[in-house]
Amino acid sequence: MRASFYTNMTFKEKVNNVLSEALEQRPSLFLIDLTITEAFKIIVTLDGDNGVVLQDCIDVSRAIEDNLDREEQDFSLEVASAGATSPLKLVRQFKKNIGRKLKVTTATEKIEANITEANDEFIVLEWSAREPKQVGKGKETVQKRAEIKYEDIKEAIVIITF
Repeated sequence: MRASFYTNMTFKEKVNNVLSEALEQRPSLFLIDLTITEAFKIIVTLDGDNGVVLQDCIDVSRAIEDNLDREEQDFSLEVASAGATSPLKLVRQFKKNIGRKLKVTTATEKIEANITEANDEFIVLEWSAREPKQVGKGKETVQKRAEIKYEDIKEAIVIITF
């Protein structure tokens, strides 16, 4: 098969290449994390523009299994989707979650708000807040909006509402 093509590469390079090929066949899926432990346990975490279903994990797992030689290097393999409560890491994840509510932590604040926009440099959050009136007593509801650069985001998690 194509195992001979990979003979002069490290194990991690082989896994990376095989995984890249598998994901090229499934353009709606993307890699969140790839870990290979010292005991050669391969842990692949995926996300998808339309979510990840079990069959996606099975297909990617098979693609890796079929293209690595256990005679050459024994390994174990785990392919999973990013959990619902996993922090967002990639711009693509922010874009796919436009319209949902996020909890975003920066160095100076925590904001729970709807993500209304995501481009390659920043996200836009919008929310309502109760603040003291400009004139007179009491509070009024005001609309807030914040542009937050990705490099300023320490953590962002989708808030699941039922």
